[in-house]
Amino acid sequence: MATAEFIAVVPARFGSSRLPGKPLLPIAGEPMVAHVWRRACESQASRVVVATDDRRIRDALAPYGAEVVMTRDDHPSGTDRLAEVANALQLDDEALLVNVQGDEPLIPSALINQVAWRLADDAEASIATLAEPIGEVEALFNPNVVKVVRALDGRALYFSRAPIPWDREHFAARPELLATDAWLRHIGLYAYRASFLYAYRDWPPSSLEQLEQLEQLRALQHGHAIQVALACEVNPPGVDTPEDLARVRAHFQRLNNKEAE
Repeated sequence: MATAEFIAVVPARFGSSRLPGKPLLPIAGEPMVAHVWRRACESQASRVVVATDDRRIRDALAPYGAEVVMTRDDHPSGTDRLAEVANALQLDDEALLVNVQGDEPLIPSALINQVAWRLADDAEASIATLAEPIGEVEALFNPNVVKVVRALDGRALYFSRAPIPWDREHFAARPELLATDAWLRHIGLYAYRASFLYAYRDWPPSSLEQLEQLEQLRALQHGHAIQVALACEVNPPGVDTPEDLARVRAHFQRLNNKEAE
């Protein structure tokens, strides 16, 4: 796997239907976005930028010395926000950017490196992302768990909320007995070439994207290659619900207790 220079971008949108002001919710005495920014700084990124639509997030990050780019508040997706950042930073077409979700305070820095370097390995790919084996049947049939099917060269064939590939014989009989490690869960960590982002911002949402509510399908439908690597480390779940927030807070509390011993 080749190493390459890349920029880590942390989109941090203030609005959230389930957790309003999510980037600023406190975890171990610090806003969530500060934890994500720190994980990104621990990677091999040459530059770490937080992209936000709210001055409260910018102000909360000022004591940390984080670089912040203010973006519009009407972007339909994180990819569109990244395109604005690439333009604001006047990046060359071949620049690599990694989108580190702002609600992933436990993301391993190794995964940030891996997805960037995977894209660098395939000069013809526009995007790289990660996946991991699905270990339980419930997740396979859960529409909130995005599945991905890869070609032999690692490129994505399709992403879906449905249980793909469909096992015609066993799904109709005893799906609870499936050896589900043959199926892959998509991890929403992306690396992009700036040239792709500049093109993407001018495309309307595609038909497949609208059906599945998965923005990466816009790239596939426009003929762009997406490399999918198997994650080199376990990626802990992010924060989408109050229950997730409680779990992450408990994790940090356990760490603090160990350090105090």
